[in-house]
Amino acid sequence: MSPDSQQDFALAFLSILFEGAPFILLGTLISGFIDVYLPPGTMDRFLPRNRKSAVVVAGLLGAVFPVCECAVVPVIRRLVGKGLPVSCALTYMLAAPIVNPITALSTWKAFQGQGAGMMTCSRLLLGFLVAVAVGLIVMRLPLSAVLKKPLVDSLAEKDAKNAKESGCCGEHSHDHTHHAQAASAANDGDRLVAAFRSAMKDFVDVGVYFAIGVTITALFNTGIAPGANWLDGLAANQTAAPAALMTLAFILSLCSTSDAFIAATLDKFSWGAKLAFLTFGPMMDVKLLFLYQTVLRKRFIVFLAIGLFVAIGAITIFWQHQIFQAR
Repeated sequence: MSPDSQQDFALAFLSILFEGAPFILLGTLISGFIDVYLPPGTMDRFLPRNRKSAVVVAGLLGAVFPVCECAVVPVIRRLVGKGLPVSCALTYMLAAPIVNPITALSTWKAFQGQGAGMMTCSRLLLGFLVAVAVGLIVMRLPLSAVLKKPLVDSLAEKDAKNAKESGCCGEHSHDHTHHAQAASAANDGDRLVAAFRSAMKDFVDVGVYFAIGVTITALFNTGIAPGANWLDGLAANQTAAPAALMTLAFILSLCSTSDAFIAATLDKFSWGAKLAFLTFGPMMDVKLLFLYQTVLRKRFIVFLAIGLFVAIGAITIFWQHQIFQAR
């Protein structure tokens, strides 16, 4: 590797690392406080009892709790551990980086003069629809097919413990709750320390995968320049263009709050291909591939990646065709 290549790699690595690390830190801090302070089942109270309606509402939670894709994975891991249904958790995980006011504002700003309103609305709508569709599919799958075995075992142990406690405590549960609340009030300092320790553990666990993803991304990012002409050659192909930009989004691993500024500069590509870039990237990229492995089974991640690639590509091609027909 030449000195120039080493410098390019270092710059690419550090730029992606510094862009994503604050969001990882934010996400792990939130997950630490969720682990210590959030009672089990709390999130369920915000969701409808109907399972399908709950998935739909979960797809909109990003508008209230905007989280970047870098930060959402550790949060989801804690929420699932606290009893949030996996279908709702995955829906929120996929939708939140797109269906949030920060991403909407950045997309609208980046596409000024290029149909900003159309692109912003289409991105939010497509991200929401795809995330909800994934949630509805996951709702029919067993936990063992989606989550990693340690997380499944942990959930099973918690369910057994809750069932045992509810069976033996019965009418005395209110007293136990009262004493637990009194004890927690007396130990707020200890709980705060526990929250930071939990956050630190999550940061180390997730940070390792994130660093691996950033390294691979930087290697691809610095080596993709010689193929720029080949990439531009695919722009005129209605089918290949969305696939090419989704692959580019996967490799570049941009943050959802800034990727629109990159997409807006891809002048040779169609509106539909840019929409595919802006939808697929926040749901599946190199760094997320490694982050997802802290929660999801590898086989499920592979099927999820393929399903998102095919579905988003097909929808954006159809969307593009319908827009030009209308015009």
